[in-house]
Amino acid sequence: MTFQEIKEQDSRYILHTYGRVDVALVKGQNARAWDGAGKEYIDFTSGIGVNALGYADPQWAKAVAGQAGAIQHLCNYYYSPQNTGLAQELCQAAGMAQAFFCNSGAEANECAFKVARKYGEKRGASTILTLTDSFHGRTLATLAATGQEAFHKDFQPLNPGFAYAQANDLEAVREKLDGSVCAVLLETVQGEGGVVPMEEGFLHEVQALCQEKDVLFMLDEVQAGVGRTGYFYSCQQWGLSPDVITTAKGLGGGLPIGACLVAERLRDILKPGQQGSTFGGNPVVCAGAREVVRRVSQPEFLQQVREKGAYLTEKLSALPQVEAVRGRGLMLGVKLKKGDAHDVLVKCAEKGLLILTAKALVRFLPPLTITKEDIDAGLGIFAQVLEEI
Repeated sequence: MTFQEIKEQDSRYILHTYGRVDVALVKGQNARAWDGAGKEYIDFTSGIGVNALGYADPQWAKAVAGQAGAIQHLCNYYYSPQNTGLAQELCQAAGMAQAFFCNSGAEANECAFKVARKYGEKRGASTILTLTDSFHGRTLATLAATGQEAFHKDFQPLNPGFAYAQANDLEAVREKLDGSVCAVLLETVQGEGGVVPMEEGFLHEVQALCQEKDVLFMLDEVQAGVGRTGYFYSCQQWGLSPDVITTAKGLGGGLPIGACLVAERLRDILKPGQQGSTFGGNPVVCAGAREVVRRVSQPEFLQQVREKGAYLTEKLSALPQVEAVRGRGLMLGVKLKKGDAHDVLVKCAEKGLLILTAKALVRFLPPLTITKEDIDAGLGIFAQVLEEI
């Protein structure tokens, strides 16, 4: 099919829920991808942080194909060694006790809401507190949890039971903990909210406040987790001990999986029939996720991510058109001195570089396995585009 035929097919048969860019990718290898006409692209998006090991990683593909050729799916009435193996490896890497597997970050957060409300039921607390400019998903409940009014428009009434406090403002959080709150849910780095890192002191203080008030301390690590910031989960950088971690995106290496991880004190909080997922813990997806966890959790791998993030930050900061760079590891936002971030995204794609935006910022989420050569190649295109705006 020609690109125009693909574009027309999309327009005719797919709901227009995405702002497409004129690129149709057909194959890839690590941080490089090609369209149907053979044009090559450097990819600084990794599918919005999903392709942790890049495109078509040979070991990951072998694990997935091997499991697909053995047994591709089974009912959750039955045990699967891929499912149980992933649960053990993931919990051990995260320092958590148990996992519930689902298909996305939004579903993982939905599970976290159930855990929180069941925990709070004993004292009549049901409100979940999140932060302004947060993003937790697009289901009706996770939309209500998202602290951005722009996402609420057109979908009223939102699910009740959510409240918001200003990010990095401990007193704003303290004020909301009036006895009605069962959990605080936050991102250590707000991705869709503009790549805004939470202050280390704020994170520790909120955790301590939650412990004092008997409120669950829950972290949404959907975008910042699985090595993205240079730590397997970003909370591990500061020695935090969350009661719940939600995770997805990079976990499957390109296949859909989410997980809600609970700490030891919440072991077996949910009983049979209180949560479920037809496809959650699918053995093929779990086989791919086990390959991701085994490799990304290695200290030397994570050290390389931190080094690449520091290198990319340094090079971006040196560009004259860049006002500031923020984020952690390979989760970076670039504030430009002039120009529209979306226009830059379009022009970069035309020249062979795939990037993202987050509010007014340009956003970079390259594969964790990206090479220095590809970082330099992508930066060269980015610098050229900035010179032309």
